[in-house]
Amino acid sequence: PAGPPIESISVYRRPLLHHPTPTPRSMAQRPRPARWATALPLLLALSQPGQAALADDVGALLAAGRPAEALQRTEQALLVAPRDAQTRFVHGVVLMELRRDAEALELFTRVAQEFPELPEPLNNIGLLHARNGRLDSARAALESALRNDPGHRAARANLAEVHLMLAVAAWEQLGLAAPLEPRLARRLEAVRALLSPAGR
Repeated sequence: PAGPPIESISVYRRPLLHHPTPTPRSMAQRPRPARWATALPLLLALSQPGQAALADDVGALLAAGRPAEALQRTEQALLVAPRDAQTRFVHGVVLMELRRDAEALELFTRVAQEFPELPEPLNNIGLLHARNGRLDSARAALESALRNDPGHRAARANLAEVHLMLAVAAWEQLGLAAPLEPRLARRLEAVRALLSPAGR
């Protein structure tokens, strides 16, 4: 195993490391108590007033621990604008909060295919892969997000976490063949501590 389950949604009950996340209207960076961050919403260019209000409403519901109501809110919005990228993206964030990862991955993959220049869907694809132990796929998605936007802080911070988890996996694999030498064993334990709940 490469580490603990990934926390990746708007509400983080077991915070790890702080991440800045874009705000719906200004896209200004602000800290959030989480290691794995989704970007809500996509880009200001995609945010009409109604979609920005949706992101605000859903974010407030998730922060209040009311994901079922958030899901209902996004489903209602999709009835009005089923092809709107912003609405679909927010719906995917809610699916992630509800741990409906397969549905969320399919949704973000479609959005990324339709809007290949955007980093946010790729960031969330990376989070979903990492949460389900597919670390190489997670790394590839996050690197793609950063190619689209080298300044995307959430994707860069999440990629750093994936690298830590890959390091743990590599050292653990090495330890299966023979006991690790003390220097590597110390490094392994140090990284495990960073990834553990106590180190968050």
